[in-house]
Amino acid sequence: MASHPLFSRRVSLQAGASTILGLGEAEWRQLRSAPASHGHRAVVFVFLSGGLAQHESFDPKPDAPDTIRGEFGTIATKIPGVRYSEYLPLLAARADRTTLVRSLGHRSNDHSAGHHIMLTGQSGIPVGFNPSAPRPTDHPSIAAVAGAMMPRRNNLPPAVVLPDRIVHNSGRVIPGQFAGKMGRRRDPWFLEVSGFDPKAYGAYPTHEFDHQQRAYRPKRTGFVLPDLSLPQGVDGHRFDDRLDILAHIDAQRQTLDQLGPGFNRHRQDAVSLLTDARVRSAFDLNHAPARDLDLYGRNAFGWSLLMAARLVEAGVSLVQVNLGNNETWDTHGNAFPHLKNKLLPPTDKALSALIDDLSARGLLESTLVVVAGEFGRTPRTSTLSQFYKGAGRDHWGATQSVLLAGGGTRPGRVVGATDKTGGYPILEPQSPENFAATIYTALGLPATAAWHDAEDRPNHLFHGIPMPVF
Repeated sequence: MASHPLFSRRVSLQAGASTILGLGEAEWRQLRSAPASHGHRAVVFVFLSGGLAQHESFDPKPDAPDTIRGEFGTIATKIPGVRYSEYLPLLAARADRTTLVRSLGHRSNDHSAGHHIMLTGQSGIPVGFNPSAPRPTDHPSIAAVAGAMMPRRNNLPPAVVLPDRIVHNSGRVIPGQFAGKMGRRRDPWFLEVSGFDPKAYGAYPTHEFDHQQRAYRPKRTGFVLPDLSLPQGVDGHRFDDRLDILAHIDAQRQTLDQLGPGFNRHRQDAVSLLTDARVRSAFDLNHAPARDLDLYGRNAFGWSLLMAARLVEAGVSLVQVNLGNNETWDTHGNAFPHLKNKLLPPTDKALSALIDDLSARGLLESTLVVVAGEFGRTPRTSTLSQFYKGAGRDHWGATQSVLLAGGGTRPGRVVGATDKTGGYPILEPQSPENFAATIYTALGLPATAAWHDAEDRPNHLFHGIPMPVF
């Protein structure tokens, strides 16, 4: 299963998105003028693998004892009486434009199970679940369901996951990201542009770090663009095999022909995907406007959310952004310096930029931005002295905070509450099923929607009701 995704899907994605980044304003005007580029309902699902600490973000407990409160102060937000961590000032200034859910929980404290639960929106672990690898009996991910249910626009896939698959530092692929029992052909489209480094985490190159503060040499300076050129020595039947890969793209181009006269002229011939370096350069963020790069931040978090905004604008219905590779947010120890200096600043900047950018482009009302992880963190701080110098918090499935903006949500509201320790919901508890239903509702999918398996049996999408955010 570690071979996900299929090469044909990756190539097709690069083809379909060849005008998304790095081209001139004339090309952007052409893309924006195409039918359904604007106004379609979309979701940017920002996933914080490892588990964001609710106390150090959106549910601080300033009056609790220091072993619960932690080391951070708080800051007032634009919502009267609501405070965030002092290291989220930009989001605090935009709180009146967002909706906060403080009471989402489930029963697992395990990374793999938590990923599967939150990425699929189903609390039940499937029979035969393997925490070390995806299996065909897994529940389908939200991204896979959106990819299967939403229409294709502008020759782009309905759902994209970027900038990488979630891979454990040991190299095993985390379950819950794929189509599971829907079948591999419905796996979501992965735009894998972030190189895997098992020793380093976070928003490289500006905010890269190691949880245990071990010595390492930074390797990643930018996104790694897939090489789509034709390798030397590929000819004859091997080239024919590569042309077979393009059959799916050729079928997509028939849809392009219906978008209007002239639009198809702005696409390269399908074979050029294997031969033309301009396809590669289209994803070179160095060609993106300097203003956009500065707005989002010149690091992996900023680049990821900038790409998400452009994909939504181009017509993609759901973009899942893995904001940091696996365990980036797993702050068992050294939590406070790492959150203060490495994690919260680039997140605060990039998420605020995404909200502002989508709003300025007239896309926020039709685009839901939702931020969650696989779980929250324990109410009490602790120190695993054999691994970390400083204190942190452990895994905690019972509650986490979820931030939402746009997509028809009612801004300036807080849904739910936790007890005085921040450990358990005491008001309006929400489930992963409700979380998934919120995303499907934002996409405009009806409560009766279902996908059909190989035996044509319906499998319903909704296993809960939307959170009370609309």
